[in-house]
Amino acid sequence: MALTDSTRSIIKITPYQARVYALLNQIPRGKVSTYAALSKALESSPRAVGGALRRNPFAPDVPCHRVISADGYVGGFKGEWQKAPSGINCEKKLALLAEEGVLFTENGMLIEKMRVWSEFCV
Repeated sequence: MALTDSTRSIIKITPYQARVYALLNQIPRGKVSTYAALSKALESSPRAVGGALRRNPFAPDVPCHRVISADGYVGGFKGEWQKAPSGINCEKKLALLAEEGVLFTENGMLIEKMRVWSEFCV
C-alpha cells in the first residue's frame, strides 16, 4: 500500500510515521527486519520506530508484523510486548509470520537468521 498525501490527510499520521510505513512496505514477504535496522535507515531510535508501529492504522497491509528485535526475539505487536497482558497479539504476529514461512522457537526466537532483511532504500 503506497501512502499518498491524500491517504495521509484522510487518516492522520505524522511525516515520521509515513517514513516508517514506507520502509515497512519494502520488507519482502517471508523476511523480517528489526527495530534497529529501521531506526538506522531513518536516523532515528528503535523506540521511535516502535511508537510508529504501535499506531499503524494500515496493518496488516503495511506489514508492521515483519519487525522483530535485533536479537531475533519476536518482539511486540499492537503495543503489547511479550505476553502482556493476554498474549493474543503476539500469537497473531507469530501466525502472520508463520503464514509467510518465518518461524520462531517456543521461546519466541527467530529460527532462520537468513530471514532478516535490512536493505532499505531511503
